[in-house]
Amino acid sequence: MRKFLRENGIGLVFGLLFLIVLVLQAFAGLAQFNDAQRATGLPDISFWRYVTSASFGVDVAENWQSEYLQFFLFILLTVWLLQKGSPESKSLDKPGRETDEEQKVGRFADDKSPKWARVGGWRTALFSNSLGLVMGLIFVGSWLAQSIAGVAAFNEEQLSERQDPVSWSQYLLEADFWNRTLQNWQSELLAVASMAILAIFLRQRGSSQSKPVGSAHDATGVEG
Repeated sequence: MRKFLRENGIGLVFGLLFLIVLVLQAFAGLAQFNDAQRATGLPDISFWRYVTSASFGVDVAENWQSEYLQFFLFILLTVWLLQKGSPESKSLDKPGRETDEEQKVGRFADDKSPKWARVGGWRTALFSNSLGLVMGLIFVGSWLAQSIAGVAAFNEEQLSERQDPVSWSQYLLEADFWNRTLQNWQSELLAVASMAILAIFLRQRGSSQSKPVGSAHDATGVEG
């Protein structure tokens, strides 16, 4: 058990933190929702009803889609884009998809390489792009979930204000949808740019996301 915890610490700790924060978000969101209910003379709702509501769903999904967009773009664009001095970048002499030998694909695979890296054909091609594809699919799914929950929450507000509801396609043109979307996108893109640039000049001893403390500022693709 101790070995398992040590070897899977990152996934376990962040998974646990995710669940804790999600529960705290639910309680905070419920309190805010019920405050709004009371302000309009409506009764409070239960915790279970809130976490299954469109209001909670859209708040969660809008954050998920932006996170996975960040990962999708970073994974895809760092195939070709470089940043001198950043540990988030590949070496300056390795832009692009790299050779089969460098990637240990096909006849260059070793005994520990995954099966689909060795077999060639469509399976190797799919496996070679599987991380970006999965991140992209989760992004699209989360964005779709945001739009579906968002139109439901938007229409609830419309009806409470005695205004006509809108269809899903109409909601995609509403300012509410794009405000929710773009306010998350800009923060994620800023975070990625900040990490890539600040890591050129700043260090965190022992972190895989930082260069060794004594590495030169222009050392590129070097991790601690």
